[in-house]
Amino acid sequence: MTPSEALDILLPSFHRYYTVRTEQVEPPFAAEAVFHSHDEQYFLLKSAKLAEAESHEYVFFALGEDVELEEMRRLEQCAWERGVARAKPSSHHRSTDVTFILLARHIGDSAKDHLRRVKRYRSYRCTLHGWSHFKAVALELSTGTLSCNRQGRDLSGLFRNIQKSLYKRGGELET
Repeated sequence: MTPSEALDILLPSFHRYYTVRTEQVEPPFAAEAVFHSHDEQYFLLKSAKLAEAESHEYVFFALGEDVELEEMRRLEQCAWERGVARAKPSSHHRSTDVTFILLARHIGDSAKDHLRRVKRYRSYRCTLHGWSHFKAVALELSTGTLSCNRQGRDLSGLFRNIQKSLYKRGGELET
């Protein structure tokens, strides 16, 4: 299975909650998903607003054939920079999370190790104006190996379900 075929299987699981774009996406990414949430709390009337919070998430999907350490660093750095650049910290801003998803035919061992250790976090005005976390997940299609950083572990359950669609019983690739 090619990385683009795997992306076609993965994207429908994001369509329910995210706005997904596959056209006019800035390279090196093949697709991008965006989620925005705005919550308000009132006391009896809308004019008596108690609290307001905004959350955002930006997901960047990359495809590759043979990804080694330098390519992995370049891709995850690019995703982080683009996502954090879209953050608009204010007193109503809660969080802007950035997620990087890589689908590759083969990923080098040093690249997998690097991805597992990646930790990126930014607070805005000592978290008074929110924060940003970085989640990273990489799926090696040739072996079905899933690698993720600590923040990305919550996505591993989603990917385990998607792997069932990608692979037949016994770990053989679908044709």
